Amino acid sequence: MKVKKLESCWVIRLQKGEEIIATLTEFTQQKKIKGAFFFGLGVAHDVTLGYFDAHKKSYIKKRFAGEHEFTSLSGNISHFGKQVIVHAHATITDRRFRAFGGHVFEAYIPATCEIIVLPLSKKLKRKKNSATGLNLLDLA
Repeated sequence: MKVKKLESCWVIRLQKGEEIIATLTEFTQQKKIKGAFFFGLGVAHDVTLGYFDAHKKSYIKKRFAGEHEFTSLSGNISHFGKQVIVHAHATITDRRFRAFGGHVFEAYIPATCEIIVLPLSKKLKRKKNSATGLNLLDLA
């Protein structure tokens, strides 16, 4: 991971072999990020996306082998207790220009991925919501 601090944001370039969620989690811990929103673009392989089934209160996961282009990568960074939560969603396309999207569980970088992180001045926290089964942003 290569990092550059600009006026009000961080620019991150992930490198070959890095995993997006783990790398953003490590970055958050190193830089003591309280909360943030991010967006990016690049190429990934072995992408695992999820769809949240609200009735079952669980994710349906699907792994996409091979390389895929990010046409959209966005999310936020928050905290659930002492745990850093990187919540990312993406739309990926394959060589035939078919698009797939969902919650990003895992994605590895075969070449590069460029991400802009917009940090917040206050801590962004999550709280367990029993009605949905999700750890939702606590905006109280």
